[in-house]
Amino acid sequence: GRGSLGGKMGAESLTLDCLIHIFSYLEAPDLLRAAQVNKTWLEATDTTSLWRNMCLNQWAFCNISVTPGMQTWKKYYLHRSNIEHKMISGQPSVDYTCKAIRGHQGEIQDMAYLSPNEHTFAMGKVKSIVCTASGDGTVKAWDVQEGTQIWSSPKQEMKLVQVITIPQHNLVVTRDLHGTIKLWHGDTGKELGAFSTESTFCPTVAYTINNKPFLSVATSSEKIYTLAVPDLSQISCINPFPNCSVDLSPCSPDGQSIVVLPLDSNEAPKVLYTHYATNPEDDQLMFSSPLPVNKCAFVTCWLPAEPARIALMHRIDQCDNITTFDITIQKSKNKMNIMGKFL
Repeated sequence: GRGSLGGKMGAESLTLDCLIHIFSYLEAPDLLRAAQVNKTWLEATDTTSLWRNMCLNQWAFCNISVTPGMQTWKKYYLHRSNIEHKMISGQPSVDYTCKAIRGHQGEIQDMAYLSPNEHTFAMGKVKSIVCTASGDGTVKAWDVQEGTQIWSSPKQEMKLVQVITIPQHNLVVTRDLHGTIKLWHGDTGKELGAFSTESTFCPTVAYTINNKPFLSVATSSEKIYTLAVPDLSQISCINPFPNCSVDLSPCSPDGQSIVVLPLDSNEAPKVLYTHYATNPEDDQLMFSSPLPVNKCAFVTCWLPAEPARIALMHRIDQCDNITTFDITIQKSKNKMNIMGKFL
């Protein structure tokens, strides 16, 4: 075409910034075709912001820093899109193999990955190991790709209702119906330790501090035990809410905080500081003040890519609400304050 001054206007006259702006309206297939026009267009289509925006528009959470082989947003988008396309269009025995895991004599109550990085999109061949706890009283480890059993524990007296794994230390934790906590070696299934809470309700959380694993266990007797790993010896026993049982959130990504959820609707949640739970000095230092939520908090979720940001679902006047906090720990000369900053 011709401009108002009669000069010829063409694609070659567009600056790199103009091309990037235009390409921001294109989908991935069009970008890949545009990249074949010339070197300038190739440079524009490889712009990080284009592919980053496409990733974040397509998926709620992306993290290329922990994904092997994904050094750029473009590689991440193309690889993850390819995986999803294969999942949708793939045919059994042609594009993928479905392996049945058989071996338990009872219903599987819980399962957890023992292999690390189970949520990344790794390149090449990977080996995934999953552990299952069953009503038949056994915990088993399985090779997911082969569908074969790696090991099985001896049958326990009571059915197992929870399994937790600590992949970085190759450890497996189980809890049975009567509150017995046991630790197993991830390679062999050998029993390493046991602790009895004598409580049918005992949510258990595993976490690591300075590369040392620990467990915290809440009970129906209103106590929270902190246990050393691997022998499961008791480090501390605390009672955050007199006359009130509690539930526990998972540990925060930074390993410092566990939200303690009272089962009494008249109480508000508190934050347990894991450092003092594992190094007991003063029970008063272990907990934050009650978080400023309207009681009845019953679901928690630590948000990804943040060290200690948690969302709590709680009920106000029969309506469910979600409130988000950043958990911060402020150190002073004589004490330490654990605070939940409302977002």
